[in-house]
Amino acid sequence: MPRSAPPSNRFERRRAETRRALIHAARQILAETGDTGGASIQAIAERADVGFGSFYNHFESKTELFEAAVVDAMEEFGQTFDERLTEIDDPAELVAAGFRLSARMADSHPELMQVLRRRGLGHIHSDNGLARRALRDLEAGLASGRFTPADPAVALSALGGTLLSLVELRFARPDLDGDQAAVNLAEMVLLMLGVPPDDAHEVARRPLPDTAG
Repeated sequence: MPRSAPPSNRFERRRAETRRALIHAARQILAETGDTGGASIQAIAERADVGFGSFYNHFESKTELFEAAVVDAMEEFGQTFDERLTEIDDPAELVAAGFRLSARMADSHPELMQVLRRRGLGHIHSDNGLARRALRDLEAGLASGRFTPADPAVALSALGGTLLSLVELRFARPDLDGDQAAVNLAEMVLLMLGVPPDDAHEVARRPLPDTAG
């Protein structure tokens, strides 16, 4: 989960641990079934191994908890990109590497990617997680001339929708070559963003940074 400054005293640490446990339990439920309505607060508390009454010390409703769980997952997703793609400066290469990393994360981080699969559409234009990072990279590409001038919000919609389709493909068709599918989609997206065909083909196939783990 996303890292933050450690609480300063024992009470705050325990409170933070309880909140993290509840969010983790909610993420598991989202990843396993996506059925937030069928999970009772008692069942969530038991899965988190916390007392039933502790739930209301942190959340007013299941809706609030599951939204916090999605935001938590999206932020972890964005942090993963920041950590693993930090040495890439070319906006086009960042886009391509992001697609390829996402395809691999379906295997390495299945819970996280199932949450993205089930709830990502509603967060394409959020101000947290991967969305704000993708918008940053799109705006950098537009400002530098790497991408053809377009409305960044529209470009983000196309980018996010294609990424979610790739994630869906990885889970729906595990028999397919996920790396090759990601390369092909990345090339298509670069073409859509105005990168010349030969350049898009080459950029989509550049060696990825070390993404082990």
